[in-house]
Amino acid sequence: MALTRAFYWQQLLDDGEVCSGSEIAQREGLHHSTVNELLRLTQLEPAIIQAILAGQQPRCMSLLWFQRKPLPTDWVAQREVVAGFAA
Repeated sequence: MALTRAFYWQQLLDDGEVCSGSEIAQREGLHHSTVNELLRLTQLEPAIIQAILAGQQPRCMSLLWFQRKPLPTDWVAQREVVAGFAA
């Protein structure tokens, strides 16, 4: 799952085991932009993360959606975007 992978990579960065998303990409055989896009998932508001883990996020909120339309880093703004899906 992309979300757990992103948090694992963030932990590697936080622990100093790697220095950058580019280093993770090299280790994983991925393009650096892929790693950096996934790392943005760690900035999601906790309720959104819980909804994703429970499989209760809006159907249109897929990994591809996150890659093409990243949510703002502000949690209030994130909730507003998610609420707009239900409207």
